[in-house]
Amino acid sequence: MRHFRLSLLFTVVCIVLAFIWGQASSGNGIAAVTLTLLLGVMEISLSFDNAVVNASILKDMERKWRQLFLTVGILVAVFGMRLLFPILVVAVATSEGPITVARMALEAPEQYAAYLSGAHAGIAAFGGIFLFLVFTSFLFDNEKELHWLGVLEAKLAYFGKLGSAGPICALALLLLVQAFFPIDAATRTTVLVGGVGGIFLYALVDSFGDFFDNEDEADNVGRVAKRSGVMGLLYLEVLDASFSFDGVIGAFAITRDVAIIMLGLAVGAMFVRSMTVYLVEKGTLDEYVFLEHGAHYAIGALAFIMLGSIVWHVSEVVTGLIGVAFIVAAMASSLIYRKNNPGSNAEAG
Repeated sequence: MRHFRLSLLFTVVCIVLAFIWGQASSGNGIAAVTLTLLLGVMEISLSFDNAVVNASILKDMERKWRQLFLTVGILVAVFGMRLLFPILVVAVATSEGPITVARMALEAPEQYAAYLSGAHAGIAAFGGIFLFLVFTSFLFDNEKELHWLGVLEAKLAYFGKLGSAGPICALALLLLVQAFFPIDAATRTTVLVGGVGGIFLYALVDSFGDFFDNEDEADNVGRVAKRSGVMGLLYLEVLDASFSFDGVIGAFAITRDVAIIMLGLAVGAMFVRSMTVYLVEKGTLDEYVFLEHGAHYAIGALAFIMLGSIVWHVSEVVTGLIGVAFIVAAMASSLIYRKNNPGSNAEAG
């Protein structure tokens, strides 16, 4: 339980704040608390695969960076990505100042939600392409020794020898979206800019790790360096951002109260971070050797869902169930593998 003490304390604080806010704004603090907890559960269910992928990166980081991820990182996740970033998106879309937009969010939440939904195409393209690159970086990793899908996955991993395989596939996917999605010219441009932005940011974060590469040391030192220190922390925050924005928009289907949305999603984000640290310190990824595989395939599915959401509405319940299905299947495969290979210490990545 020690891994979740901070999350539980944080939840209590958020519940108290939600009750006070609910009493002050609508006279119904109990309803505000209920919505906060509901949003927290929704965020956790949608982000479990995110926790597994985070754990695969965090396990190579020093303890001080893990603590920063859980402390400073949560401030970025809660106030940065779930409060300030949506406000900035609406500010850019409306050419209004952030303070004006913040007032709109509190005083006219329906109008704020409409503007936020209007920006969905660009954000979905950005997040979808970024998550697709996270997925392909795992799929095309030719250093993987264990393959969940057997020969098929091994063949795909072989393409990792082509260093730009992921960006090539991402650009091809973005061009297909541009060519075949039934969207107007303005939206098409927005999607293109958002998708290219996702590729640019992924390449930027990934490339900074090369500064740490040392050919005289072990072969995997560059890979470990990319996942350690400030660059690893930045990568985790961008990954969280890609996951979180769809949750922010989806939360408006439950309530229009921006303060309750932030508190509820903050509770979920905190538990996801605690879950990440728990997975690392308990060695769960080593015990369930296909868990990282399942999480990355869930991220691949989420990437396609985000891109598809530019045109079609996909329920958050469906998104969450797909992620859970991949995780459960991966855990079951891991148990079967462990039974058939007693004493094996193989790792997934």
